[in-house]
Amino acid sequence: MPPSVVVVIREDPQKSHRAVEALRIALGLSTGENPLSVVLLGQASLMISEEPEDIVDGEIMEKYLPSFKYLKIPFSVPIGTGVRFDLDPEFDIRELSEEALRAAIAGSDRILVF
Repeated sequence: MPPSVVVVIREDPQKSHRAVEALRIALGLSTGENPLSVVLLGQASLMISEEPEDIVDGEIMEKYLPSFKYLKIPFSVPIGTGVRFDLDPEFDIRELSEEALRAAIAGSDRILVF
């Protein structure tokens, strides 16, 4: 079985281009045979909200988001994030407890943190 990959994004997309760059990298990793998931922490969940506003490099991000929807790449976020950010239901989103998020990250073979 190929090694699993988790991309953890904790950068604030309203303050840094690194969050959008992390999404681009995650999308590139999805083309391989490795199972991929993305964990969004803090303000990073803004990127998959219904109305993402004031995101650094938002115009670039808009090019990648349809592929995440089409490929059904799973996003994991802390419980309550959906209410806080009005997440777009077209994404494959899983709200997990802190313990479940830690277990998902720890159980992965490869982890990239941004």
